[in-house]
Amino acid sequence: MALIQSAPIALGTPLKHFSLEDPDGNGLSSKTLFGKGGFLLAVMCNHCPYANAVWKRLVAVAEFAKKLDISTVAINPNIHPNYPEDSPAHMRDKIAEMGIFFPYLIDEKQEVAQSLGATCTPDIFLFDAEQKLYYHGRIDDNWRDESAVKEEELREAIMLLFSKQEAPKVQHPSMGCSIKWIDTVTG
Repeated sequence: MALIQSAPIALGTPLKHFSLEDPDGNGLSSKTLFGKGGFLLAVMCNHCPYANAVWKRLVAVAEFAKKLDISTVAINPNIHPNYPEDSPAHMRDKIAEMGIFFPYLIDEKQEVAQSLGATCTPDIFLFDAEQKLYYHGRIDDNWRDESAVKEEELREAIMLLFSKQEAPKVQHPSMGCSIKWIDTVTG
């Protein structure tokens, strides 16, 4: 799998609200999911080794964020016949395997990923209470080895957001597999 970086996106960009379904067919809206303190949105999938390396860390950060009234949602834009591991049925398996307690939603038409400017899995977006992009970067400084992490950048951004400070000046891009865009992936 080729490693690519997330695209630069201007801080302050407003969230384009959306409604998506979870793997059980329940419709959920970002407007009702948005936390009082902010909204952590992770573009993830099941098959990408980079996403798989950080799922547990994302769940841990989401637990921390929840205590600060910042809600978390993950979306999967890789619903594609060439990637059966990313099917809704496998999403249910991933939810159970990783203990995902927040919504993991199906972005089958890839409209939410496109509206965000997402390019890879994982691609992490943190919005402030005014629904504007506050942080767009990686979870931490070592996707390969959690025991070697020195900087937990997403957790630090959440603490800054909670304490109503300016967003981190340096935001390193997330890295992962490219999103499997429906119009560009062939059998």
